[in-house]
Amino acid sequence: MASTAKKLVIVESPAKAKTIEKFLGRGYTVKASLGHVRDLPKRRLGVDVENGFEPTYVVPKEKKDTVKELTQHVRGASELLLATDPDREGEAIAWHLSQAVAPKPARGKTPAKTIRTRRIVFHEITKNAIQEALKHPRDIDTSLVNAQQARRVIDRLVGYKLSPLLWNKVKKGLSAGRVQSVAVRMVVEREREIEKFLPEEYWTVEALLRRSDVLAEDEAQTFAAALLERNGEKLELTDEAGASAATDALRRAAFEVAEVRQREVSRNPAPPFITSTLQQEAARRLGFAARRTMSVAQQLYEGLEVPGEGQVGLITYMRTDSPQIAKEAQDEARQMIGEKYGSEYVPAEPRVYKSRAKGAQEAHEAIRPTSALRTPDQLRGHVTTDQYRLYVLIWRRFVASQMENAVFDTTAVDVRATDGGDRYLLRANGSTLKFAGFLKVMGESDEEEDRSKSLPPLAEGDALALESVTPQQHFTQPPARYTEA
Repeated sequence: MASTAKKLVIVESPAKAKTIEKFLGRGYTVKASLGHVRDLPKRRLGVDVENGFEPTYVVPKEKKDTVKELTQHVRGASELLLATDPDREGEAIAWHLSQAVAPKPARGKTPAKTIRTRRIVFHEITKNAIQEALKHPRDIDTSLVNAQQARRVIDRLVGYKLSPLLWNKVKKGLSAGRVQSVAVRMVVEREREIEKFLPEEYWTVEALLRRSDVLAEDEAQTFAAALLERNGEKLELTDEAGASAATDALRRAAFEVAEVRQREVSRNPAPPFITSTLQQEAARRLGFAARRTMSVAQQLYEGLEVPGEGQVGLITYMRTDSPQIAKEAQDEARQMIGEKYGSEYVPAEPRVYKSRAKGAQEAHEAIRPTSALRTPDQLRGHVTTDQYRLYVLIWRRFVASQMENAVFDTTAVDVRATDGGDRYLLRANGSTLKFAGFLKVMGESDEEEDRSKSLPPLAEGDALALESVTPQQHFTQPPARYTEA
């Protein structure tokens, strides 16, 4: 008679378990470990410094019931599949689970049975990704586990004695370790730069001009030009007296167009998000703190109810430093872009991005929607506001990253101003959007809109009339303090 024992799949969170269970058949049981099940002891060092820094792990009191329950499920299973997150931490959790919940013999007896333990990895929680992972189970990667153990041991050695000092002198609950100490140094060094910074005064002068044959009432024909040179040399205005003298000279001067240069400029889309860029952009555009961004991203990754699909993961794994994209995702995005926006928005070759960071884990993917076809509009009203806003950010960034360049027509106009024997050079820049490209999805930022002001028709030799001259005082600024992102 065939065995009815099911394969046991263990993940970290109940939400992830619920999503995965939907994709598996009756032969599987899915349970959640709720994160780590073992750690170094809280009230002692737990690292044998004299003997190879060997760590001692314990099951925390709050995890004993979870371990007991999982152990019971393991005893009744035909195979144990560890499906924790696809990173060092996830690999370590898988190893700790294999150590904590595997059947152990009673004192003086051999275990009733052994259970085959395997590791499965996926970067998105979709049916295809789960089924593909089940076809390629592997052993736990001890190199990744040891890497995580080394980090944990260093944290303990640095922080075990230093953290209590912070609790006494600064605030209860603060942690000191390999990460915090470096971050504090960066913050302190930046603060020292700010403290020793001495602001320097400088002035700019801008003239508002129009062609002499244009009526003064026609504001669309006016343009601003910045003062750059006097008699062929760069003009540096460091005080009010110099700025006033230049302003007075321009008020007396005769103006004409010296040169008009036009060219086409294309702009590439940004790569899809990695963890750091997602946090930065969510802070800038949505006002999210890093913790809030990662919490919402975790919800999108683990799976939400989608009309017509049920529980499904909406984005790929959100802890990554690689901007790479799977070929299947690229192909789907390119097809969607062609159908939704037109073939002219699809580059001749798929865009490929590589990490600039040395040692980036290129085995991972960038953060992207699990399907480009699942547009934000399909989720509106079915997810929370935070989930919707972050999904919009991720979806747009990914789709834009696979689109054609935006193309601008730019114009640079050099203006000559003559006052007696002195000649001044002023310059005006304008730009108009010729082809939207990826901006069709992303839209123009405020900064781009400022740069996209067009100039009126101008030709070399055109006489110009002066509307006004405006001097403006500035001071150099110290480097900015770090934001959390």
